[in-house]
Amino acid sequence: MAKDSKQTLGQKIVSKDTLIDKARIWKAEGKKIVFTNGCFDIIHPGHITYLGEAADLGDILVVGLNTDNSVCKLKGENRPINNEFSRTQLIASMFFVDAVVLFSEDTPLNLINAVQPDVLVKGGDYNLDNIVGAKETIANGGEVKVLNFLPGYSSTSIIEKIKGSQ
Repeated sequence: MAKDSKQTLGQKIVSKDTLIDKARIWKAEGKKIVFTNGCFDIIHPGHITYLGEAADLGDILVVGLNTDNSVCKLKGENRPINNEFSRTQLIASMFFVDAVVLFSEDTPLNLINAVQPDVLVKGGDYNLDNIVGAKETIANGGEVKVLNFLPGYSSTSIIEKIKGSQ
């Protein structure tokens, strides 16, 4: 999806409060907000394809990014490989991403409730029953989409390959 204007990385990486303000403006302008979240530790073609497809579902793509502490809780003590500064820079550098916001909670539910996206998106290993924020998004009149994975790509498999385990 082509974007109307260029933003600097600093304009795309926002706090929760700034995101809430931006979401109000986007909604007032009639923009369709898409929200997704993840660790996005080692960026690979699967991530890029997924985020590009998510962006195509609306006008604005917001990415909730797990902080280093929350990635460690989810993935184990050796993760993340790339720190949150690096990960936010990488995600924000993608032309189809409009906002990146860090969250440290176990889930992005507070962000989802604050933004009230029109579309909530997760990857193919999820179903409607286990997507955090799905029922809230639907209750607010939004929809939930599960996108297919690009086969053959995962951060874990890349890490294992680097370690020589594959």
